[in-house]
Amino acid sequence: MNAYSLFVILLSISACAMLIPAFYGVSERDLPAARGFLQAGLIVGVLATLIGLATRGQSSRADARAQLATLVAAFTLLPAFLALPFMQVSGAGFVQSYVEMVSSVTTTGATLFGPFELSGSLHLWRATVGWMGGFLIWVAAAAILAPLNLGGFEVIASAGGGRLASDSSQSIEGPAQTTIVLGDKEDSGARIARIAGRLAPIYGGATAVLYLLQTMAGERFLVAVTHAMSTMSTSGISPVGGVQFGTGGRVAEAAVFLFFIFAISRVTFSAEDRGNRWQKLRYDPEARLGLLFVGTVTALLLMRHFIGSFEEAGVESSLWQVFRAFWGSVFTVTSFLTTAGFVSIDWVAVRAWSGLETPGLILMGLALMGGGVATTAGGVKLLRVFALYKHGRREMERLVHPSSIGGAGDKARRIRRQGAFVAWVFFMLFALSLAGVGLALAASGIPFQEAVVLSVMSLATCGPLADVALEMPIDIGALETSSQAILAMAMALGRLETLALIALLNPGFWRR
Repeated sequence: MNAYSLFVILLSISACAMLIPAFYGVSERDLPAARGFLQAGLIVGVLATLIGLATRGQSSRADARAQLATLVAAFTLLPAFLALPFMQVSGAGFVQSYVEMVSSVTTTGATLFGPFELSGSLHLWRATVGWMGGFLIWVAAAAILAPLNLGGFEVIASAGGGRLASDSSQSIEGPAQTTIVLGDKEDSGARIARIAGRLAPIYGGATAVLYLLQTMAGERFLVAVTHAMSTMSTSGISPVGGVQFGTGGRVAEAAVFLFFIFAISRVTFSAEDRGNRWQKLRYDPEARLGLLFVGTVTALLLMRHFIGSFEEAGVESSLWQVFRAFWGSVFTVTSFLTTAGFVSIDWVAVRAWSGLETPGLILMGLALMGGGVATTAGGVKLLRVFALYKHGRREMERLVHPSSIGGAGDKARRIRRQGAFVAWVFFMLFALSLAGVGLALAASGIPFQEAVVLSVMSLATCGPLADVALEMPIDIGALETSSQAILAMAMALGRLETLALIALLNPGFWRR
Protein backbone atom coordinates (compact mmCIF):
# COMPACT_ATOMS: atom_id res chain seq x y z
CA MET A 1 0.00 0.00 0.00
CA ASN A 2 2.89 2.35 0.73
CA ALA A 3 4.64 1.56 -2.58
CA TYR A 4 1.65 2.41 -4.75
CA SER A 5 -0.86 5.23 -4.44
CA LEU A 6 -4.48 4.53 -3.54
CA PHE A 7 -5.67 5.74 -6.95
CA VAL A 8 -3.44 3.24 -8.75
CA ILE A 9 -4.84 0.46 -6.58
CA LEU A 10 -8.41 1.56 -7.35
CA LEU A 11 -7.57 1.66 -11.05
CA SER A 12 -6.12 -1.85 -10.90
CA ILE A 13 -9.18 -3.17 -9.08
CA SER A 14 -11.41 -1.56 -11.70
CA ALA A 15 -9.46 -3.28 -14.48
CA CYS A 16 -9.87 -6.67 -12.79
CA ALA A 17 -13.58 -6.00 -12.19
CA MET A 18 -14.12 -5.57 -15.93
CA LEU A 19 -13.49 -9.29 -16.30
CA ILE A 20 -16.75 -10.04 -14.41
CA PRO A 21 -19.13 -8.76 -17.12
CA ALA A 22 -16.73 -10.16 -19.73
CA PHE A 23 -17.14 -13.68 -18.31
CA TYR A 24 -20.90 -13.13 -18.03
CA GLY A 25 -21.00 -12.09 -21.68
CA VAL A 26 -19.20 -15.31 -22.64
CA SER A 27 -21.67 -17.38 -20.58
CA GLU A 28 -24.60 -15.64 -22.30
CA ARG A 29 -22.88 -15.90 -25.69
CA ASP A 30 -22.83 -12.13 -25.97
CA LEU A 31 -19.37 -12.12 -27.54
CA PRO A 32 -19.30 -8.43 -28.59
CA ALA A 33 -19.94 -7.37 -24.98
CA ALA A 34 -17.37 -9.85 -23.65
CA ARG A 35 -14.78 -8.61 -26.13
CA GLY A 36 -15.49 -4.97 -25.28
CA PHE A 37 -15.06 -5.47 -21.54
CA LEU A 38 -11.96 -7.61 -22.01
CA GLN A 39 -10.30 -5.01 -24.25
CA ALA A 40 -11.18 -2.17 -21.88
CA GLY A 41 -9.87 -4.18 -18.93
CA LEU A 42 -6.56 -4.72 -20.70
CA ILE A 43 -6.26 -1.03 -21.57
CA VAL A 44 -7.06 0.16 -18.04
CA GLY A 45 -4.78 -2.53 -16.58
CA VAL A 46 -1.85 -1.39 -18.74
CA LEU A 47 -2.48 2.25 -17.75
CA ALA A 48 -2.61 1.31 -14.07
CA THR A 49 0.67 -0.61 -14.43
CA LEU A 50 2.43 2.29 -16.18
CA ILE A 51 1.18 4.85 -13.66
CA GLY A 52 2.12 2.54 -10.79
CA LEU A 53 5.65 2.04 -12.10
CA ALA A 54 6.08 5.77 -12.67
CA THR A 55 4.90 6.69 -9.17
CA ARG A 56 6.20 3.68 -7.24
CA GLY A 57 7.65 4.67 -3.89
CA GLN A 58 6.45 8.27 -4.17
CA SER A 59 4.10 8.13 -1.24
CA SER A 60 4.22 11.93 -0.87
CA ARG A 61 3.46 11.83 2.83
CA ALA A 62 0.75 9.23 2.40
CA ASP A 63 -1.40 10.82 5.09
CA ALA A 64 -5.12 11.44 5.28
CA ARG A 65 -4.79 14.68 3.34
CA ALA A 66 -3.51 12.92 0.23
CA GLN A 67 -6.06 10.12 0.72
CA LEU A 68 -8.89 12.66 0.84
CA ALA A 69 -7.69 14.12 -2.46
CA THR A 70 -7.60 10.58 -3.86
CA LEU A 71 -11.17 10.06 -2.67
CA VAL A 72 -12.23 13.12 -4.65
CA ALA A 73 -10.47 11.69 -7.72
CA ALA A 74 -12.21 8.33 -7.20
CA PHE A 75 -15.63 9.94 -7.70
CA THR A 76 -14.63 12.35 -10.47
CA LEU A 77 -11.64 11.00 -12.44
CA LEU A 78 -12.03 7.23 -11.99
CA PRO A 79 -15.48 7.14 -13.72
CA ALA A 80 -13.74 8.28 -16.92
CA PHE A 81 -11.87 4.96 -16.98
CA LEU A 82 -14.94 3.01 -15.89
CA ALA A 83 -16.86 4.54 -18.79
CA LEU A 84 -14.55 3.03 -21.43
CA PRO A 85 -16.20 -0.43 -21.59
CA PHE A 86 -19.68 1.05 -21.16
CA MET A 87 -19.10 3.41 -24.08
CA GLN A 88 -17.66 0.66 -26.27
CA VAL A 89 -20.39 -1.92 -25.59
CA SER A 90 -23.45 0.35 -25.46
CA GLY A 91 -22.43 2.72 -28.25
CA ALA A 92 -23.29 5.76 -26.13
CA GLY A 93 -21.20 8.94 -26.12
CA PHE A 94 -18.47 9.61 -23.60
CA VAL A 95 -20.45 12.19 -21.61
CA GLN A 96 -23.45 9.88 -21.24
CA SER A 97 -21.19 6.94 -20.29
CA TYR A 98 -19.28 9.12 -17.81
CA VAL A 99 -22.50 10.34 -16.15
CA GLU A 100 -23.72 6.74 -15.93
CA MET A 101 -20.53 5.64 -14.19
CA VAL A 102 -20.52 8.63 -11.82
CA SER A 103 -24.07 7.70 -10.90
CA SER A 104 -23.02 4.11 -10.25
CA VAL A 105 -19.80 4.70 -8.31
CA THR A 106 -21.46 7.30 -6.08
CA THR A 107 -24.26 4.73 -5.42
CA THR A 108 -26.85 7.18 -6.78
CA GLY A 109 -28.23 4.67 -9.26
CA ALA A 110 -29.79 7.19 -11.66
CA THR A 111 -29.66 5.96 -15.24
CA LEU A 112 -29.90 7.52 -18.66
CA PHE A 113 -31.20 4.31 -20.23
CA GLY A 114 -34.26 2.15 -19.84
CA PRO A 115 -33.94 -1.33 -18.30
CA PHE A 116 -34.37 -3.00 -21.69
CA GLU A 117 -32.05 -0.68 -23.60
CA LEU A 118 -28.93 -2.25 -22.07
CA SER A 119 -27.59 -5.78 -22.24
CA GLY A 120 -27.15 -8.03 -19.24
CA SER A 121 -23.40 -7.41 -19.19
CA LEU A 122 -23.93 -3.64 -18.95
CA HIS A 123 -26.46 -4.04 -16.13
CA LEU A 124 -24.00 -6.28 -14.29
CA TRP A 125 -21.23 -3.72 -14.84
CA ARG A 126 -23.39 -0.90 -13.44
CA ALA A 127 -24.22 -2.97 -10.36
CA THR A 128 -20.58 -4.02 -9.92
CA VAL A 129 -19.37 -0.42 -10.09
CA GLY A 130 -22.02 0.60 -7.57
CA TRP A 131 -21.08 -2.32 -5.30
CA MET A 132 -17.40 -1.36 -5.41
CA GLY A 133 -18.33 2.27 -4.77
CA GLY A 134 -20.30 1.22 -1.70
CA PHE A 135 -17.36 -0.73 -0.30
CA LEU A 136 -15.08 2.24 -1.00
CA ILE A 137 -17.42 4.41 1.05
CA TRP A 138 -17.31 1.92 3.94
CA VAL A 139 -13.52 1.87 3.97
CA ALA A 140 -13.04 5.58 3.31
CA ALA A 141 -15.44 6.56 6.10
CA ALA A 142 -13.44 4.67 8.73
CA ALA A 143 -9.93 5.12 7.32
CA ILE A 144 -10.02 8.61 5.78
CA LEU A 145 -13.02 10.65 6.96
CA ALA A 146 -13.01 9.52 10.61
CA PRO A 147 -9.42 10.68 11.30
CA LEU A 148 -10.32 14.02 9.71
CA ASN A 149 -13.58 14.34 11.68
CA LEU A 150 -15.63 14.55 8.47
CA GLY A 151 -18.54 12.68 6.94
CA GLY A 152 -20.68 12.93 10.08
CA PHE A 153 -17.87 12.06 12.48
CA GLU A 154 -17.52 15.76 13.28
CA VAL A 155 -20.59 15.40 15.50
CA ILE A 156 -18.94 12.61 17.48
CA ALA A 157 -15.54 14.33 17.51
CA SER A 158 -17.17 17.40 19.02
CA ALA A 159 -18.23 15.13 21.83
CA GLY A 160 -14.72 14.64 23.07
CA GLY A 161 -12.95 13.00 20.14
CA GLY A 162 -12.20 9.37 19.68
CA ARG A 163 -9.22 7.08 19.69
CA LEU A 164 -7.81 8.76 16.62
CA ALA A 165 -8.07 12.19 18.16
CA SER A 166 -6.28 11.15 21.34
CA ASP A 167 -3.46 9.57 19.34
CA SER A 168 -2.91 12.55 17.10
CA SER A 169 0.25 14.60 17.16
CA GLN A 170 -1.05 17.63 15.29
CA SER A 171 -4.38 19.33 14.77
CA ILE A 172 -5.65 22.32 12.89
CA GLU A 173 -8.96 24.11 12.76
CA GLY A 174 -11.12 22.98 9.86
CA PRO A 175 -14.54 24.04 8.62
CA ALA A 176 -17.12 25.11 11.16
CA GLN A 177 -14.53 25.09 13.98
CA THR A 178 -14.18 21.34 13.66
CA THR A 179 -10.82 19.98 14.79
CA ILE A 180 -9.30 18.05 11.91
CA VAL A 181 -6.84 15.48 13.15
CA LEU A 182 -3.59 14.90 11.26
CA GLY A 183 -0.47 12.90 11.88
CA ASP A 184 -1.90 9.65 13.20
CA LYS A 185 0.57 7.24 14.67
CA GLU A 186 -0.67 4.62 12.22
CA ASP A 187 0.18 5.26 8.58
CA SER A 188 -2.95 6.01 6.55
CA GLY A 189 -2.06 3.40 3.94
CA ALA A 190 -1.73 0.71 6.58
CA ARG A 191 -4.97 1.85 8.18
CA ILE A 192 -6.83 1.58 4.87
CA ALA A 193 -5.48 -1.93 4.28
CA ARG A 194 -6.34 -3.03 7.83
CA ILE A 195 -9.90 -1.68 7.74
CA ALA A 196 -10.52 -3.01 4.22
CA GLY A 197 -9.40 -6.45 5.36
CA ARG A 198 -11.86 -6.38 8.26
CA LEU A 199 -14.82 -5.03 6.31
CA ALA A 200 -14.44 -7.09 3.12
CA PRO A 201 -15.72 -10.38 4.64
CA ILE A 202 -18.75 -8.59 6.12
CA TYR A 203 -19.60 -6.70 2.93
CA GLY A 204 -18.99 -9.62 0.61
CA GLY A 205 -20.57 -12.19 2.91
CA ALA A 206 -23.75 -10.14 3.37
CA THR A 207 -24.00 -9.70 -0.41
CA ALA A 208 -23.58 -13.43 -0.97
CA VAL A 209 -26.23 -14.30 1.64
CA LEU A 210 -28.70 -11.85 0.12
CA TYR A 211 -28.01 -13.28 -3.33
CA LEU A 212 -28.76 -16.80 -2.07
CA LEU A 213 -31.99 -15.61 -0.45
CA GLN A 214 -33.01 -13.90 -3.68
CA THR A 215 -32.28 -17.06 -5.66
CA MET A 216 -34.29 -19.18 -3.22
CA ALA A 217 -37.18 -16.75 -3.68
CA GLY A 218 -37.17 -17.52 -7.41
CA GLU A 219 -35.16 -14.65 -8.91
CA ARG A 220 -33.00 -15.19 -11.99
CA PHE A 221 -29.21 -15.03 -11.61
CA LEU A 222 -28.70 -11.57 -13.08
CA VAL A 223 -31.61 -10.04 -11.17
CA ALA A 224 -30.63 -11.73 -7.89
CA VAL A 225 -26.97 -10.72 -7.98
CA THR A 226 -27.77 -7.18 -9.17
CA HIS A 227 -30.37 -6.59 -6.46
CA ALA A 228 -28.04 -8.06 -3.82
CA MET A 229 -25.20 -5.72 -4.78
CA SER A 230 -27.58 -2.77 -5.16
CA THR A 231 -29.07 -3.33 -1.71
CA MET A 232 -25.71 -3.45 0.04
CA SER A 233 -24.50 -0.37 -1.83
CA THR A 234 -27.92 1.37 -1.68
CA SER A 235 -27.55 2.21 -5.38
CA GLY A 236 -31.01 0.96 -6.38
CA ILE A 237 -29.66 -0.42 -9.68
CA SER A 238 -31.89 -3.05 -11.26
CA PRO A 239 -31.86 -4.79 -14.66
CA VAL A 240 -35.68 -4.99 -14.66
CA GLY A 241 -36.56 -1.54 -13.32
CA GLY A 242 -36.85 -2.43 -9.62
CA VAL A 243 -37.61 -5.24 -7.20
CA GLN A 244 -41.33 -4.87 -7.92
CA PHE A 245 -40.72 -6.27 -11.42
CA GLY A 246 -38.76 -9.29 -10.26
CA THR A 247 -40.03 -12.84 -10.04
CA GLY A 248 -39.27 -13.26 -6.33
CA GLY A 249 -42.30 -11.33 -5.13
CA ARG A 250 -42.70 -10.37 -1.50
CA VAL A 251 -40.26 -13.04 -0.31
CA ALA A 252 -37.46 -11.38 -2.27
CA GLU A 253 -38.56 -7.99 -0.96
CA ALA A 254 -38.47 -9.28 2.62
CA ALA A 255 -34.90 -10.47 2.10
CA VAL A 256 -33.89 -7.06 0.75
CA PHE A 257 -35.70 -5.35 3.62
CA LEU A 258 -33.64 -7.22 6.23
CA PHE A 259 -30.37 -5.97 4.77
CA PHE A 260 -31.42 -2.33 4.85
CA ILE A 261 -30.15 -2.38 8.44
CA PHE A 262 -26.57 -2.03 7.14
CA ALA A 263 -27.50 1.41 5.79
CA ILE A 264 -29.23 2.55 8.98
CA SER A 265 -26.37 2.20 11.47
CA ARG A 266 -22.64 1.52 11.22
CA VAL A 267 -22.85 -0.49 14.46
CA THR A 268 -23.87 -3.50 12.37
CA PHE A 269 -20.48 -3.70 10.64
CA SER A 270 -18.05 -1.20 12.18
CA ALA A 271 -14.53 -2.63 12.33
CA GLU A 272 -13.72 -0.67 15.48
CA ASP A 273 -16.67 -1.88 17.55
CA ARG A 274 -16.26 -4.71 20.01
CA GLY A 275 -18.72 -6.83 21.94
CA ASN A 276 -22.31 -7.66 21.09
CA ARG A 277 -23.20 -5.58 18.02
CA TRP A 278 -26.93 -6.30 18.21
CA GLN A 279 -27.01 -5.32 21.88
CA LYS A 280 -25.38 -2.00 20.98
CA LEU A 281 -27.82 -1.59 18.11
CA ARG A 282 -30.71 -1.41 20.56
CA TYR A 283 -29.26 1.75 22.11
CA ASP A 284 -27.75 3.24 18.97
CA PRO A 285 -29.31 6.69 18.37
CA GLU A 286 -29.25 6.32 14.58
CA ALA A 287 -31.03 2.96 14.67
CA ARG A 288 -33.66 4.23 17.08
CA LEU A 289 -34.20 7.44 15.13
CA GLY A 290 -34.46 5.50 11.86
CA LEU A 291 -37.02 3.15 13.43
CA LEU A 292 -38.99 6.17 14.64
CA PHE A 293 -39.06 7.73 11.17
CA VAL A 294 -40.05 4.48 9.48
CA GLY A 295 -42.80 3.77 12.02
CA THR A 296 -44.22 7.29 11.99
CA VAL A 297 -44.24 7.76 8.22
CA THR A 298 -45.62 4.26 7.65
CA ALA A 299 -48.46 4.90 10.10
CA LEU A 300 -49.31 8.20 8.44
CA LEU A 301 -49.26 6.67 4.96
CA LEU A 302 -51.35 3.72 6.10
CA MET A 303 -53.91 6.05 7.66
CA ARG A 304 -53.85 8.20 4.55
CA HIS A 305 -54.57 5.26 2.26
CA PHE A 306 -57.16 3.83 4.64
CA ILE A 307 -59.09 7.10 4.77
CA GLY A 308 -58.74 7.46 1.02
CA SER A 309 -60.31 4.03 0.49
CA PHE A 310 -63.40 5.15 2.41
CA GLU A 311 -63.68 8.34 0.40
CA GLU A 312 -63.33 6.46 -2.88
CA ALA A 313 -66.74 5.28 -4.01
CA GLY A 314 -67.17 1.55 -4.38
CA VAL A 315 -63.86 0.65 -2.74
CA GLU A 316 -63.91 -1.94 0.03
CA SER A 317 -61.22 -2.58 2.62
CA SER A 318 -60.16 -6.06 3.62
CA LEU A 319 -57.52 -7.41 5.94
CA TRP A 320 -55.41 -8.45 2.95
CA GLN A 321 -55.58 -4.96 1.47
CA VAL A 322 -54.55 -3.46 4.80
CA PHE A 323 -51.58 -5.85 4.98
CA ARG A 324 -50.56 -4.96 1.43
CA ALA A 325 -50.80 -1.28 2.28
CA PHE A 326 -48.68 -1.81 5.38
CA TRP A 327 -46.00 -3.81 3.61
CA GLY A 328 -45.88 -1.53 0.59
CA SER A 329 -45.49 1.50 2.85
CA VAL A 330 -42.92 0.13 5.31
CA PHE A 331 -40.71 -1.33 2.57
CA THR A 332 -40.78 1.78 0.37
CA VAL A 333 -40.29 4.16 3.30
CA THR A 334 -37.28 2.22 4.61
CA SER A 335 -35.86 1.93 1.12
CA PHE A 336 -35.95 5.67 0.49
CA LEU A 337 -34.66 6.46 3.99
CA THR A 338 -31.59 4.39 3.15
CA THR A 339 -31.51 6.08 -0.30
CA ALA A 340 -31.71 2.71 -2.07
CA GLY A 341 -34.97 3.82 -3.68
CA PHE A 342 -36.57 0.41 -4.26
CA VAL A 343 -40.35 0.43 -4.56
CA SER A 344 -42.47 -2.40 -3.21
CA ILE A 345 -44.64 -4.56 -5.43
CA ASP A 346 -47.61 -3.40 -3.33
CA TRP A 347 -46.89 0.32 -3.71
CA VAL A 348 -48.84 0.73 -6.95
CA ALA A 349 -51.60 -1.58 -5.70
CA VAL A 350 -52.01 0.53 -2.57
CA ARG A 351 -52.39 3.69 -4.67
CA ALA A 352 -55.03 2.01 -6.81
CA TRP A 353 -56.87 0.83 -3.70
CA SER A 354 -57.03 4.25 -2.08
CA GLY A 355 -57.24 6.35 -5.24
CA LEU A 356 -54.51 8.70 -3.99
CA GLU A 357 -51.43 9.98 -5.78
CA THR A 358 -47.81 9.13 -4.96
CA PRO A 359 -46.56 11.06 -1.90
CA GLY A 360 -43.42 12.17 -3.74
CA LEU A 361 -42.64 14.98 -1.31
CA ILE A 362 -42.51 12.48 1.59
CA LEU A 363 -40.13 10.22 -0.33
CA MET A 364 -37.90 13.20 -1.13
CA GLY A 365 -37.84 14.18 2.54
CA LEU A 366 -36.87 10.65 3.56
CA ALA A 367 -34.05 10.59 1.01
CA LEU A 368 -32.79 13.96 2.24
CA MET A 369 -32.80 12.62 5.80
CA GLY A 370 -30.61 9.71 4.74
CA GLY A 371 -29.19 6.79 6.67
CA GLY A 372 -26.39 6.34 9.15
CA VAL A 373 -22.91 7.82 9.32
CA ALA A 374 -20.19 5.74 7.61
CA THR A 375 -22.79 3.72 5.69
CA THR A 376 -23.48 3.64 1.97
CA ALA A 377 -26.65 5.71 2.45
CA GLY A 378 -26.65 9.32 1.33
CA GLY A 379 -28.53 12.32 2.67
CA VAL A 380 -27.63 14.49 5.64
CA LYS A 381 -27.27 11.45 7.96
CA LEU A 382 -29.32 10.45 10.98
CA LEU A 383 -26.59 11.33 13.48
CA ARG A 384 -26.74 14.99 12.49
CA VAL A 385 -30.52 14.93 12.82
CA PHE A 386 -30.15 13.34 16.25
CA ALA A 387 -27.76 16.10 17.37
CA LEU A 388 -30.21 18.79 16.30
CA TYR A 389 -33.06 16.93 18.00
CA LYS A 390 -31.16 16.76 21.29
CA HIS A 391 -30.29 20.43 21.05
CA GLY A 392 -33.88 21.43 20.30
CA ARG A 393 -35.22 19.31 23.13
CA ARG A 394 -32.76 20.91 25.56
CA GLU A 395 -33.72 24.41 24.44
CA MET A 396 -37.41 23.63 25.02
CA GLU A 397 -36.56 22.40 28.52
CA ARG A 398 -34.74 25.65 29.22
CA LEU A 399 -37.83 27.61 28.18
CA VAL A 400 -39.75 25.90 30.97
CA HIS A 401 -36.89 25.67 33.48
CA PRO A 402 -34.31 28.38 32.64
CA SER A 403 -31.99 27.42 35.52
CA SER A 404 -31.98 23.68 34.85
CA ILE A 405 -28.79 21.76 34.07
CA GLY A 406 -28.71 19.24 31.25
CA GLY A 407 -27.67 15.76 32.33
CA ALA A 408 -26.68 12.53 30.56
CA GLY A 409 -22.95 13.18 30.93
CA ASP A 410 -20.32 15.34 29.28
CA LYS A 411 -20.54 13.52 25.94
CA ALA A 412 -24.28 14.10 25.57
CA ARG A 413 -23.91 17.76 26.59
CA ARG A 414 -21.27 18.36 23.94
CA ILE A 415 -23.37 16.65 21.27
CA ARG A 416 -26.18 19.03 22.17
CA ARG A 417 -23.82 22.01 21.87
CA GLN A 418 -20.79 21.70 19.56
CA GLY A 419 -22.23 18.68 17.75
CA ALA A 420 -25.51 20.45 17.06
CA PHE A 421 -23.64 23.56 15.90
CA VAL A 422 -21.59 21.61 13.35
CA ALA A 423 -24.70 19.71 12.24
CA TRP A 424 -26.54 22.97 11.69
CA VAL A 425 -23.65 24.35 9.65
CA PHE A 426 -23.77 21.24 7.48
CA PHE A 427 -27.55 21.63 7.03
CA MET A 428 -27.02 25.19 5.81
CA LEU A 429 -24.26 24.12 3.42
CA PHE A 430 -26.47 21.31 2.15
CA ALA A 431 -29.35 23.74 1.61
CA LEU A 432 -27.08 26.15 -0.26
CA SER A 433 -25.80 23.28 -2.42
CA LEU A 434 -29.38 22.22 -3.09
CA ALA A 435 -30.32 25.74 -4.15
CA GLY A 436 -27.21 26.11 -6.30
CA VAL A 437 -27.72 22.83 -8.14
CA GLY A 438 -31.41 23.57 -8.62
CA LEU A 439 -30.67 27.01 -10.08
CA ALA A 440 -28.00 25.55 -12.38
CA LEU A 441 -30.39 22.89 -13.66
CA ALA A 442 -33.17 25.44 -14.14
CA ALA A 443 -30.76 27.69 -16.05
CA SER A 444 -29.93 24.78 -18.36
CA GLY A 445 -33.59 24.62 -19.46
CA ILE A 446 -35.15 22.12 -17.04
CA PRO A 447 -38.57 23.06 -15.54
CA PHE A 448 -38.44 24.19 -11.92
CA GLN A 449 -40.30 21.20 -10.44
CA GLU A 450 -38.09 18.70 -12.24
CA ALA A 451 -34.98 20.71 -11.31
CA VAL A 452 -35.87 20.46 -7.62
CA VAL A 453 -36.39 16.70 -7.84
CA LEU A 454 -33.13 16.18 -9.76
CA SER A 455 -31.14 18.31 -7.31
CA VAL A 456 -32.50 16.34 -4.35
CA MET A 457 -31.87 13.10 -6.22
CA SER A 458 -28.22 13.92 -6.95
CA LEU A 459 -27.22 15.44 -3.60
CA ALA A 460 -29.02 12.72 -1.62
CA THR A 461 -27.63 10.04 -4.00
CA CYS A 462 -31.07 8.50 -4.50
CA GLY A 463 -31.51 7.98 -8.24
CA PRO A 464 -34.96 6.31 -8.23
CA LEU A 465 -36.47 9.62 -7.07
CA ALA A 466 -36.46 10.66 -10.73
CA ASP A 467 -38.97 7.90 -11.46
CA VAL A 468 -41.34 8.14 -8.47
CA ALA A 469 -41.19 11.68 -7.03
CA LEU A 470 -43.41 13.18 -9.72
CA GLU A 471 -46.48 11.88 -11.45
CA MET A 472 -44.48 11.33 -14.65
CA PRO A 473 -40.93 9.90 -14.54
CA ILE A 474 -38.07 12.20 -15.53
CA ASP A 475 -36.13 10.94 -18.54
CA ILE A 476 -32.54 11.83 -17.64
CA GLY A 477 -31.28 10.49 -20.94
CA ALA A 478 -33.36 13.06 -22.83
CA LEU A 479 -31.75 16.01 -21.00
CA GLU A 480 -29.18 18.28 -22.58
CA THR A 481 -25.52 17.38 -22.21
CA SER A 482 -24.94 20.41 -19.99
CA SER A 483 -27.72 19.28 -17.62
CA GLN A 484 -26.27 15.78 -17.44
CA ALA A 485 -22.83 17.22 -16.64
CA ILE A 486 -24.35 19.30 -13.82
CA LEU A 487 -25.99 16.16 -12.43
CA ALA A 488 -22.66 14.32 -12.52
CA MET A 489 -20.94 17.08 -10.53
CA ALA A 490 -23.85 17.22 -8.08
CA MET A 491 -23.77 13.46 -7.51
CA ALA A 492 -20.04 13.59 -6.76
CA LEU A 493 -20.65 16.54 -4.41
CA GLY A 494 -23.48 14.70 -2.67
CA ARG A 495 -21.29 11.66 -2.03
CA LEU A 496 -18.20 13.61 -0.91
CA GLU A 497 -20.19 16.15 1.16
CA THR A 498 -19.52 19.88 1.24
CA LEU A 499 -17.47 19.83 4.46
CA ALA A 500 -14.94 17.46 2.91
CA LEU A 501 -14.47 19.72 -0.11
CA ILE A 502 -14.15 22.80 2.10
CA ALA A 503 -11.53 21.01 4.17
CA LEU A 504 -9.67 20.00 1.01
CA LEU A 505 -9.66 23.59 -0.28
CA ASN A 506 -8.65 25.05 3.09
CA PRO A 507 -5.06 26.44 2.77
CA GLY A 508 -4.31 25.53 6.38
CA PHE A 509 -5.25 21.94 5.62
CA TRP A 510 -2.14 21.59 3.42
CA ARG A 511 0.22 23.67 5.59
CA ARG A 512 3.15 21.69 6.95
